[in-house]
Amino acid sequence: MAAFSIDFVHELCKREGFAASGIAPINSSKFEQEYLDWIDEGKHGEMAWLSNNVQLRMNPLGLLEGAQSLICVLDRYSDSGSCKRSARDGWIARYAIGRDYHKQIKKRLHRICDSLSEVSGETFRACVDTAPLLEREIAASAGLGAIGKNTLLLEQGIGSWFFIGVIVTTAKLTPSEPNNLNPCQSCTKCIDACPTNAITPFSVDATQCISYLTIEHRSEIGENHHEHIGNWLFGCDICQEVCPHNQPTHKSKTAVPNRYLSDRTSFDILEVLNWTEEDRRHALTGSAMKRAKLYMFKRNALIIAGNILRVEDDEKLKQSVIALCEDENTIVQATAKKVLERIR
Repeated sequence: MAAFSIDFVHELCKREGFAASGIAPINSSKFEQEYLDWIDEGKHGEMAWLSNNVQLRMNPLGLLEGAQSLICVLDRYSDSGSCKRSARDGWIARYAIGRDYHKQIKKRLHRICDSLSEVSGETFRACVDTAPLLEREIAASAGLGAIGKNTLLLEQGIGSWFFIGVIVTTAKLTPSEPNNLNPCQSCTKCIDACPTNAITPFSVDATQCISYLTIEHRSEIGENHHEHIGNWLFGCDICQEVCPHNQPTHKSKTAVPNRYLSDRTSFDILEVLNWTEEDRRHALTGSAMKRAKLYMFKRNALIIAGNILRVEDDEKLKQSVIALCEDENTIVQATAKKVLERIR
């Protein structure tokens, strides 16, 4: 067994401000066939990396020689309250509102790794989002929640507004009690609320998901999705906002507070349409939204502008759409022209 106690691990995680922590054994995924079917059906869209390193993703032993355990943490990025947004702005998913979570979580995981290394001869590797891990399954195995019908990790009474971090280690640690509950039972609110019908029970077709379309999809967005995108500029929170587990409760109000607070919940659409590359970099300083290129922001903003212009007149906004019909980027050009056709 390890030269340190499980309580010491939890104390380090708590000291770093993580909302919860647990220990998972290194096992093969229970969902390997479902994952392979999902890839074969092309439901990962343009996210080609999800079809790479599949065997490593199914069993993380290859991430660290001699690995025996997984330390998993949750980091809260929002609370159960409503998010104030203007109907004329481009909305940002809550996870992207604050500072870049990759950096914020990884530096704290590294400190935990360093502290554990000092008291043992074990090896540790910190992973945040980019390593080929099935983090939600690991978190459920570590007793930190259960996977819901929208495929997100739900902690009953607190919700799903969490990032997940993992430390792979050679230390042999006693696993936490796994959470094998079905947190949804007969509820279908997320399925019913999804405007693109992307969700079926415990599965999401990324090619139909607004988060995927606005963040990961690099090509044109089909006109059949324009109206459904509504005001979502980067990501989408609909399936989480309707979830009963994300409604305010005594437990959620007394949980570890959100570390990613920001006054920025949206962007002015007219501003985004007129952004230069320098404007984009300045607006997204320190943000996880940097992964979306300038042309993608303009593509998304054009779709939102079209949805706004279908219900109200705004000559300045319309002129910006017209101007982008001559943009140097062909995807922005094509989107602007299709938006004009829709509003005429």
